[in-house]
Amino acid sequence: MEILKYTLPALLVLIASVVAIWMLLKEERERRSFELRKKDRSVTTPIRLRGCERLALLLERISPEHLLMNTDISSLTVPQLQRQLLQTVRLEFDHNLSQQVYVSDETWAAIVLAKEETLRFINAAVAQLPPDSNSLQYAQFLITAYNTNGETPTQRALQLLKDEAREML
Repeated sequence: MEILKYTLPALLVLIASVVAIWMLLKEERERRSFELRKKDRSVTTPIRLRGCERLALLLERISPEHLLMNTDISSLTVPQLQRQLLQTVRLEFDHNLSQQVYVSDETWAAIVLAKEETLRFINAAVAQLPPDSNSLQYAQFLITAYNTNGETPTQRALQLLKDEAREML
């Protein structure tokens, strides 16, 4: 009984000390983890934002207006213009393919959809023209039809991209 008088308080002090040390170590690990995440964010955020910028540029470049501004329409036939527009969209997309690592899966899926819809739109527009149409008529039809369809897949993808970039800031 006499030994319990000394052992029990010593045991309680030992348990309290172990718990206190464990809590201090846990708090220190959390602080270090937070500091590492903070440091990583200061490095990765600018890189991710540059990726978002490049993807925004991609989306702008694959819009029919921009595609046609950078093409000599007058010297091409409708099938030649169609092929050139399709090739330009694919090249722009392939050039920026690696940027997908900087955005969420949802945003990347919207960007891929915007590219696919743009390709489909370019192909479908040819079928809606009279057979004797020239490349200028095709270009005018593309611009008019693209702008009258309401919100385009490119605009939706760009909005998602902007929202994601704002979350990073």
